[in-house]
Amino acid sequence: MSLPDQFIEWAEKDRRRSPHTIARYKAVIGLVFPAYGEPETIDTEAIEAWWQTRYEMSPGTQANELACLRSFFKWATKFDHRTDDPTRRLDAPKIPNKVPRMIGRGDLERLLGELTEEAPDLKRAFALGGYGGLRVSECAELDWADIDVEARRIFVRGKGMKERPVPLSAVLLDYLLPDTGGNVLTGGGGAYTGATLQRKVNRLMARHGIKHTFHDMRKRGASIALSKGANPAAVRTMFGWSSMETVTHYAVVGDAELDRIAEMLV
Repeated sequence: MSLPDQFIEWAEKDRRRSPHTIARYKAVIGLVFPAYGEPETIDTEAIEAWWQTRYEMSPGTQANELACLRSFFKWATKFDHRTDDPTRRLDAPKIPNKVPRMIGRGDLERLLGELTEEAPDLKRAFALGGYGGLRVSECAELDWADIDVEARRIFVRGKGMKERPVPLSAVLLDYLLPDTGGNVLTGGGGAYTGATLQRKVNRLMARHGIKHTFHDMRKRGASIALSKGANPAAVRTMFGWSSMETVTHYAVVGDAELDRIAEMLV
């Protein structure tokens, strides 16, 4: 078994990385080996030659690819397949700190109304994103066994397979019912992959001129919660963020004080 294959197996079985993360590992490794060198012997000069081909990519893509490659070399040195990390000279680019653009109420209402009357699976997905703050992959995998209707909680397994409680409002529950058992979106049928659901969502939104992404629903939920005084630590738990810094980033949009200041200046 090749080193990349051993790494992927370790990441899947030992580290239990998500299918999305595994796909990213495979994609990045495929870009580097063997085009620029073999994993056992590739050196810093070859890695830097590959890095120069990534300059036209967005900072976020560059940072992600470098993180994936470093994960491989960290594993390789940990298990004595290599003695060094040839990415050590590379610096991840700074990612612009943009204010989150959340989806508006009008677009959300369209996605939960006329646009999905014939697509109840997507209606439930948009409801989970808009009123529960779930990621698209989390929506795709959600099972009725993970919903406690009596306690009004959804137990979501997010990044790193970490489980978190998400409050279940009466509005959200109405969009999800009836309880069919099995997968929530498909009414008990086979679950979508995150990638398949993302494509279905993207096509519908593009077809109707909604210039947002599914992730903008999470932005809306977090921003509104913080603007209305929700406990930042509770918001962090609900949305599955690892850092309070992320909460602060979303609080920028939800800061009602900015509107008050604007009125003061008139």
